[in-house]
Amino acid sequence: MTSYPPEITQRFHGTPEQMARALVGERPRSWDAIQVEEYDPAWVDRFAAAASALRDLLGDRVVAVEHVGSTSVPGLAAKPVIDIDLLLDDTADESGYVPVLGTLGYRLVLREPWWYGHRMLVSAAEDVNLHVWPRGAPEPVRHRLFRDWLRTHPEDRDLYASTKQRLARETTDRPGDYSLAKNDVIDAIYARIFAAPAQAGS
Repeated sequence: MTSYPPEITQRFHGTPEQMARALVGERPRSWDAIQVEEYDPAWVDRFAAAASALRDLLGDRVVAVEHVGSTSVPGLAAKPVIDIDLLLDDTADESGYVPVLGTLGYRLVLREPWWYGHRMLVSAAEDVNLHVWPRGAPEPVRHRLFRDWLRTHPEDRDLYASTKQRLARETTDRPGDYSLAKNDVIDAIYARIFAAPAQAGS
């Protein structure tokens, strides 16, 4: 069994009050409908193009750029929105990166300083969610663990896919409930991750 520190094993859940304060500006239209599609190999290329543009724009300010979320797992059904974790030294000074990212069409939609300094921007087409984290934040570590587990454990990948497809149908009239409804299966998968022996190279 691998020993992970509490900041990795304990998932953060914001309060309703925090969530209400997080939205910056106009709510993305893509949040109003949940569309889960079969895996598309083109998602890898879409990430690669977005990551390359980010590295070209930000240069040595980039600590890391990772493809995370369901589109990063081959064979996993997902919303056709690329999730990217972008790590910078600090996220508090938005003037240092938000206007620059705006030149690529990204706009800030979530500001969550209580969640390890998280900011989220969406692309102009709302087909990329860019999650910006400070160096050392634990949430991107969890994202990578979850991604890598699903890549190597097809039974949990398929469980997660079927759960998402079912919940997308069940929350058609209330898409805001979709993400919260996934928590039970996500927590169960994380429990297996944290109870498992370390994988080579992890």
